[in-house]
This record gives sequence, structure tokens and C-alpha cells, in this order.
Amino acid sequence: MPGIARVLTLLSCALCYSFAAPAVAQKAGGILKFFHRDSPASMSIHEEATISTVGPTMAVFNNLVLFNQHEKQNRMEFIEPELAESWDWNEDHTQLSFRLRQGIKWHDGNPFTAADVKCTWDMLTGKSPNALRLNPRKAWYRNLDAVVPEGDYAVSFMLKRPQPAFLFLLAGGMSPVYPCHVPARDMRAHPVGTGPFKFVEYKPNEYIKLVKNSDYWKPGRPYLDGIEWTIIPNRSTQTLAFIAGKFDMTFPYEGTVQSLRDIEAQAPEAICELDPTIVAINLLLNRDAPPFDNPDIRRAMQLTIDRKSFIDILSEGQGDISGAMPPPPGGLWGLPPDILASLPGYGPDVAANRTAARQLMEKHGYGPDKRLSVKVATRNIPQFRDPAVIMIDQLKQIYIDGELDVVETANWYPKVARKDYMVGTNLSGSGVDDPDAYFYEHYACGSERNYTNYCNPELEKMYERQSIEADQEKRKKLVWEIDRRLQEDAARPMVYHYRLGTCWYPRVHGITVMVNSIFNGWRFEEAWLDK
Repeated sequence: MPGIARVLTLLSCALCYSFAAPAVAQKAGGILKFFHRDSPASMSIHEEATISTVGPTMAVFNNLVLFNQHEKQNRMEFIEPELAESWDWNEDHTQLSFRLRQGIKWHDGNPFTAADVKCTWDMLTGKSPNALRLNPRKAWYRNLDAVVPEGDYAVSFMLKRPQPAFLFLLAGGMSPVYPCHVPARDMRAHPVGTGPFKFVEYKPNEYIKLVKNSDYWKPGRPYLDGIEWTIIPNRSTQTLAFIAGKFDMTFPYEGTVQSLRDIEAQAPEAICELDPTIVAINLLLNRDAPPFDNPDIRRAMQLTIDRKSFIDILSEGQGDISGAMPPPPGGLWGLPPDILASLPGYGPDVAANRTAARQLMEKHGYGPDKRLSVKVATRNIPQFRDPAVIMIDQLKQIYIDGELDVVETANWYPKVARKDYMVGTNLSGSGVDDPDAYFYEHYACGSERNYTNYCNPELEKMYERQSIEADQEKRKKLVWEIDRRLQEDAARPMVYHYRLGTCWYPRVHGITVMVNSIFNGWRFEEAWLDK
């Protein structure tokens, strides 16, 4: 399979390869065209938890700071100023101060000032009357006490305790600055930003269109005249349309090993990259509802998962088994192999694991003649549906009969946020590859995105300890211990981390596909087309 070998060669040097550095001078003009996998609920990044929104709309906004768009791995040393000119910490990492750029305007002509920064984070922390309908990343900012403007062009974030990684939370695509003068409800349908592209229109099931911001504050940027995303839910239709040349790029991280093989065979000039991603398939269990409030039942479901078979069936062996944090080499904090091998259900003896699981189910009255019937909810796109089908098959091994319940994207995140399910299969990622984001977003008591309602006060103290720790090696050991505990508790049983592909034609330049976040590389201000 020469095509897949080519893709895996790219994977092997995932931290060194990108197509960001052009061989010829940049050209202005053209419309960059993608297919889009589904219709997101809205265009408001701060109210959504999916790349279906962030991918198209990140280009509308700016952040205070941003990860370098040409570095494949998001790391602290690659954070650069954007709306901020500079920043500095006080000595104990409890105050982060920014000097802001002057003369920047919102797309509607209003001036950008420090008041917009304060309004954005007051909204995210629930202190503003301009309320968000959904607030999936509110938990990121539990340690934020106040945002204090100092005139129009300086602002300080005041923290309750030290948090050296706080800057990391501000540097990804899910942390744009919103305008004070535009109500949150209006940002859902027509977002207004300061970014390189202006929002034009979103028609569900049809397209999302952006146009060049001719008054962008960076001289000479962007190069493109616009960006168009055509919504095509069917995976085969997506692939055939790309092969036919109707699109310049595929939807980010959408390509399976199988679809990349088809592209290599039928459009050999296309370039495809199969990357490890921050996104993991996981099993959701409603811990507040019987029988899943029983730790034995949850442990049995954890034990029955055959992770290798998921990887073999869905991606022909191309996947990574890990805990909550994404695995290396892309991820910065993933569990080492010796800890993974010690976790319940992670060992190679699947038959023994399932024997133990059946014994736990039988302990509570279940067996061949008394089976547990459940609906297995999942989002109605292939990356969610396909694992759900395999999960249903594996649950049969421990007397659980699952019925697939597919939910449209617009309804999926509200549904699981309000815990309106019994069992589900989900893909979860975090906007940035840092434990402060991941643990607080997915596992902290009361977090909107803690879909299983897992709450462990002892671990909450450990979340805080690792967050305060400035020594990265000491912090990593704390993170590993937390991750180990989360897996032992079946907090949100992890199946595996996807490797999914992105393809583009050689005419596309100036875009880097990142390896430890799917959300952070879509500013597009330096993207250009050679055609």
C-alpha cells in the first residue's frame, strides 16, 4: 500500500513537516474551498464544542495571543502576540498583564479596546448579563478572579492562585476575543470579529462563506479573497468531490486510512497527512442513573472494551491507546506504556478481562437470561457512529444489548451537557493540550462538559496541585497520577485516540496541520493558492 506508506512517513516526522513554507512567492487572490462534514448548531465559538464551528470561524477572529500557525506542535514557547503587543507575569504567577495594540477595528467599524477583553471573559465566567446559551469552557476559568482594564489599551487577568499555564488557555482557536457591543445571541448567526476574514453567510446543510477583510490590521494579509465550506455529510461523496478537484482541501482531520488510500489512487498529485490527534473515542455512562450509578457495572463496561479491535477495524491498525491526555509523540502529557499496561481493561488478555466483567454483571443479577437493554446515543457523523456500532457489539459480551440512537450535531452537545442519555459513545478533545484545560473541562465537578458527572473531591485537589506546579517534570508526574486514577475510576472510559488525515492539492500553501490540537490552526491569514 504505497499511499498509506507515504502517509505514515509523514506521520513519523509529524513534528517536523508542514506545508507552511512556500517554495515560490505568495500570490494574492482566490477562494480556498473545503468540504464541511455537517451543519453546526451555530457560528459562535464560545458556545460550541466542535471543530465544525471552530474550523470555519477561527479566521473571523483574533486572540490576545496565538500559537504560531506554522509550528505543528502547540507548546508554550510557540505562543506569539496577536491583539496583545506583549505580556508579562508578576512574580508568583497570579497576575498576567497585556499591552494591547491600538487602531484595530471590529468588522463593523467599532474600535477594539480593553473593554472587549473584559466583556469576553466576564461572559465566559458567568459575570456578564450578556449570557451565553451554552458555555462549554467556563471550567477553564475557575481560577480567574477578575479582568481589570487599565485604560483602553492595557488589561490584567487577576488569578486566585498561581497558574503558570494560564497563557496556554488563551492561545488556541477556542479563545477569541468577542466584541462588547454585539449581543451573544447575534454572534450565533453572524459573528463579528477583528480577524483576517469577515463572515458572510451560513446556510445549514449548504455552505459557510467568508470574505477577505480588506482593512485587516496586518498589512498585506490575508492573501485569499475568501473561504468557502460546502456542507457534505456523506463521507464517500466528500472523497469523490475532492478527487474530482472541486475542493482545495478536505475537512481537517476527516480522512480515514481507507479514504486516504482512495485519494492516493485516484488523485495521486494530492498530498495527505495522517496525524495523531488530540481527539479520543470514549464511552459515556450516566453515573446518576441506575444501574450506571453502580461502580461494578461501570467497571464491567470498562473491562469489556477491546481497544485493539477498534483500531484494527476502524483504521487498519493506525491509532493510539492512551488515557485522558493525548499520547506522544504529538501529545505533551500522555501516560507512559508501563502505567497504561497496569490499567483495568488495558491488558492484552481480552478474554480474561471479559470473564471478570461478566462476573461483576452476574454479581448484580445480570446474565444470559437477564440482559440489560440500553440506548447508545451518539452524534450523527461517521467518526461517532462507527465506533458506536462496535461498542454495541462488544457490550453484548457482558449481557448488555444496545440500540443505536443517533443525534444531529445541533442537538448532540446540549443533550449530553444536560445528561439526557444513559450510555453514549463520544469523541472528546480539548482546545489546548494542557492538563488545566483537559481536567477542568472534562472531569471537574460541575463542568458543563463533564458529561458523565464524575466528581472526585480528592482529585480536584490534585488538579489544583498540578496547576500550581511550575516545574514541568514534577507537574508531569502529578498529571500521570491523575490520569491513572481517572481510568481506574472509569470516569469516562477511553477507547483510543484517532489518527485521521487531511489532504490538499499542491496549489495550497501557508497552512500547517497541527498534531496536538484539531482546533488551533485555522486563522488562514497566510494561506494562499498557486493557481
